[in-house]
Order: sequence, then structure tokens, then C-alpha cells
Amino acid sequence: MFRGLGLWLFALLLLSGCNTADIYHDDRYNPPVYWGRHVAQPGETLYSIAWRYGRDYRELGNANGIAPPYHIKAGQVIRLDLRGRAPSGSTPSARPPPKPASASTPPPKVQKAPRADKSLAKQTQVVSNIQWRWPNIGPVIAGYSTSGKVNKGIDISGAVGDPIRAAAGGSVVYAGSGLLGYGNLIIINHDEHFLSAYAHNRKILVQEGENVRAGQLIAEMGSSGANEVKLHFEIRRNGNPVDPSHYLPPR
Repeated sequence: MFRGLGLWLFALLLLSGCNTADIYHDDRYNPPVYWGRHVAQPGETLYSIAWRYGRDYRELGNANGIAPPYHIKAGQVIRLDLRGRAPSGSTPSARPPPKPASASTPPPKVQKAPRADKSLAKQTQVVSNIQWRWPNIGPVIAGYSTSGKVNKGIDISGAVGDPIRAAAGGSVVYAGSGLLGYGNLIIINHDEHFLSAYAHNRKILVQEGENVRAGQLIAEMGSSGANEVKLHFEIRRNGNPVDPSHYLPPR
């Protein structure tokens, strides 16, 4: 009995300390995470840490007293057990976080932009005041899913070296390979609510802090951090994964 109690206490201490890679590497687990802490590693940004744990970067920054432009340094401790507030009237994170959109959730109201070219590569669609386009025109081999094998985005197949393009204009807030399971990853901040991510690239062609336009070449398709060549693409609204098919132009 005492041995069992000791093991339980040991597990509790682990949960109260630094989080392990299992939290964000296990496909069956879907953040947000509101316990433990994270020690920033070289190359990490607040955006990538917030992405890893399913948090809104503004809320996480506020919880840790980090103000815009959200600069952090290696070795800095980011408390995950603290909850902050996101600006611009967003729901305070002290309330239960909103659930990711599911297949049964009605898609957002969209406004289709004029199409001068019928090819998928140049088709656009305006959703939530952002003009979205496909980051790659290859076939979708895995859709968004919140049950079973969780997929926080979509997977697009292609060949090594195929072009990966920005799905919308914005600023590159992360470009690196520090998030397990994502390989060479790019995260783009589109506005105060929306981020998009492009994973498993062979080569990253942009740098952190660079402003990119919609359709700009940002990477080459690869298989880094994956067992096949593909693009894993995600859109997150206020830190929560949403179904990219509700934002990208219909195929």
C-alpha cells in the first residue's frame, strides 16, 4: 500500500514540474495544457511554446508578464499553470477554453473573392476578414479530426521539393525544428486571432520576423519529423485548432 502511495506522489510531483514531450507528441492528446511549466530552449519563441501547449500566445504571455512583441530568451521559465487574459475583448482564459470546431459545427460565413484564374493554386476565399488560399494543391490524405486519431489540421501529399506557399499574408513568428512531431516547421501570425502552421518541410525559405504575402513560397515539401512526404497544415484561432476546410477555398 505504501509503495502504491509513493508511486502516486511521485507521479503528482512530475505533473507539477516541467512537462514532458509526451504531452504534445501523443496524437491521442489534444491540448490546451494548464499545468506544469516549460523552460524555453534556444530557438523557441512564445508563439511556438503556446502552439505546443494549445494556448493563445497573448493569454500565455499575459499570464507570465510578457508584453508584446513577446520576446523570450533561452532558459526562461514559462508557467503553464497560470492563466492570463487575451486583449481585444477575447474570452479570458480563466473560463473553460472553447472546444475546437468539429465536423458538425457550421462553417464560418465566407465571402468568395473574384477568381481571375480557375486553377486551385490561385483560388481564394475570405473568411474572418482574411483571404485564404491553399498552401499546396496536392491531394488531401488526412482530414481534421477531434476523435480517434486526433489530427489538428490536414495532411497534403506531394513530392519532395514541392512548393509550400503562405495560406494568407502575415508575419513569420517561428521557423525551426524545435517542436517534436512537426519536423521543420513554420508558424505565421495573420492577425490577433489567427495563426497557421506548415510542418514536415524539407527546407524552410523564410526567417522569423519576415513579412510574407499570401501565395508566397515559404518552404519545400519534405518528410522531416514524419514517415512520409507530406505537408501538415493547421489553422488556429485564439490558440484553438480549427478545421482548415472551413477556411480554404472548396476543391
